[in-house]
Amino acid sequence: MMTQENSNLTVNDALKVLQDYSCLQIKIVDFESDKHKLRESLKIVSDLCDAENLGICADNFNEGFKTLKSYLKALGFPSDLEPPKSFPRNDSVYIKFNTETMSYYVDNYSGSYRGVLISCQCDDHKLVGTYGHFPLNLFE
Repeated sequence: MMTQENSNLTVNDALKVLQDYSCLQIKIVDFESDKHKLRESLKIVSDLCDAENLGICADNFNEGFKTLKSYLKALGFPSDLEPPKSFPRNDSVYIKFNTETMSYYVDNYSGSYRGVLISCQCDDHKLVGTYGHFPLNLFE
């Protein structure tokens, strides 16, 4: 589990990185060093929050579910989820996952956006917010 103690980033540094990716215009993560800093930042902020909601938009269910599991594992949550048996596998999907209840909701998605949004919930108003657009493959 990532903590601030084993990172070069402060909480404020981590929030700045996440806020740089939290805009209407999607920011591309071009370099491995940028991915590393973004991964660290997400882990630091996630560790300080009570719960998160992850919103994943993907081309198909398998891609979305793989993304969900990789984000959960990276953020220190159990990732041994069972996929629903009846959901169409080839349609674009939206997956919403709540880390407090460890439950998810899956629906068809007709938009063009692909990626992950993370909504952080906690008592510290400095950390509360929705961050992203993050790449589907950030933690792969």
